[in-house]
Amino acid sequence: MKYATTILVFCVAALLSLGLVMLYSSSMSQTGASYPAAQLIWCGLGLIAAGLLACVDYRHLKKISLPLFLVAIALLVVVLFPCSISVKAGGARRWLKLFGHQNFQPSELTKLALVILLAHYGERYQRFMPTFERGLAIPGIFIGLALGLIFLEPDWGTTLLLAAVSGIMLLVAGVRWRYFFPPLIGGAVAFVIFLLHNETRMKRILSWLNPEETRDGVGYQAWQAMLALGSGGWTGLGLGNGRQKFGYLPEHQTDFIFANIGEELGLMATLGVVGAFTALVICGIYIAWHARETFGLLLGTGLTFLIGLQAFINIGVVTSALPNKGLPLPFISRGGSNLFLVFMCVGLLLSVARRASDNRRAAPGSLDLEEAAVPQTA
Repeated sequence: MKYATTILVFCVAALLSLGLVMLYSSSMSQTGASYPAAQLIWCGLGLIAAGLLACVDYRHLKKISLPLFLVAIALLVVVLFPCSISVKAGGARRWLKLFGHQNFQPSELTKLALVILLAHYGERYQRFMPTFERGLAIPGIFIGLALGLIFLEPDWGTTLLLAAVSGIMLLVAGVRWRYFFPPLIGGAVAFVIFLLHNETRMKRILSWLNPEETRDGVGYQAWQAMLALGSGGWTGLGLGNGRQKFGYLPEHQTDFIFANIGEELGLMATLGVVGAFTALVICGIYIAWHARETFGLLLGTGLTFLIGLQAFINIGVVTSALPNKGLPLPFISRGGSNLFLVFMCVGLLLSVARRASDNRRAAPGSLDLEEAAVPQTA
């Protein structure tokens, strides 16, 4: 467990350091850009939150799992209606005003709240998880409510991410495959139907299938990202020497920052990022597997895949292996809400690891007491 937590913390520190450096490099193309300083503030707040959560027993989250989820749902409802604190950008309502120019994305809180709620539910009704009613139907109500509100923003990328994480948690909790497949197929069919009736996203899919034909239109962003990755070569053009950030690659500091890394630092750096996220997922699964009880197992699993799947979806989009989904790269992309969330996830993972380690250290002691109670025979 010591090695798993050490590697986990090292990977997080490396990814965070790279993210801050690349954001500073990206700000060179924008005079007076303030987002590196804002990201640094969110980083400090996230580190404090992670430290506090690592020291607190994660099992206390059971008491607030349902209230936290209801608060997250209420914020999702508020963000959908035009009001003074609701922010609309790019044709979507996803943010709430906090203070100054800082915004908060309620869907980020919903991710964590739903993972905690499903982990608590899976432990409490562990015996009934193989049944359809309590194993799939009842948790499906919570999942459907959260996914439906996020889908209406619209935020299809987060919807797919959260659906995948929820499905993995239900399977780990004991839901039978024969109950799991019909809703999965039904959800996929419904998603395809919505996709076929959404002109903007259908253009993205067609652009993904024919990148060269749409490189001057819908596929411009993906094409420029590939050019950035290709021009970087093995070692890159040098930190700060990238050209795509000067107005050629949109969202180079958020969703497509991975392309900026490839252009300036090269293939070796991008492979290092992939390796760091892979190691993070492996460590998270190890921690979850050695958790003290079912709640820790499900919580650790959900948090690990919440970070890991988001990272690999983002990398898949930037490398054109997947259609554009609009998800940030954890620890690296600009965005305070997501950075704060992933820090909270890491803090909770460390809390699970800490209690698992304590449990393992206590076991030999209890064995010694039992052996001491056995009477000595001549």
